Amino acid sequence: MDGSAPWDMTPRQSVEQECARRGEADVVAACMVLLGGGDVDRPFIFAIGGPAAESVLGPHPRQDQRYFLRVWAARALLYAWDDSAQPAVLTALADESWRVREMAAKVIAKRKIGDALSIVAGMSTDPVPRVRAAAARATAILTAVKGEGAVGGLNG
Repeated sequence: MDGSAPWDMTPRQSVEQECARRGEADVVAACMVLLGGGDVDRPFIFAIGGPAAESVLGPHPRQDQRYFLRVWAARALLYAWDDSAQPAVLTALADESWRVREMAAKVIAKRKIGDALSIVAGMSTDPVPRVRAAAARATAILTAVKGEGAVGGLNG
């Protein structure tokens, strides 16, 4: 196994450890590459994916599970962030995998990316209940922040 992070860590702890090792900017950049369908180094994938990375990268990789690379990249953006990641997250809201769409909506909510308000509001018709729930939460958060006039916390 390639992983450099102990598997008793939470995703947050593992991402924070990776930020300490590589720098937050490099972690965010690698997440953007993965969200765009690109490749990054295996240790990074094990750091953000934990033991499940073995199923995608191990000796018998499951090609049908490669979407998890995008899920893990989006999840890592809950804990490591730079505004340069916004376009990648906005694009991820339309990913073919519902798990990626759900996680992207969670990032939108946490990072209060106001530019996504109309997109997440429109996701109320997504066929997957978990995506609809994450989008509804993001919509509520963005609407509340916009209503407060706290433009500093809302990008758009």
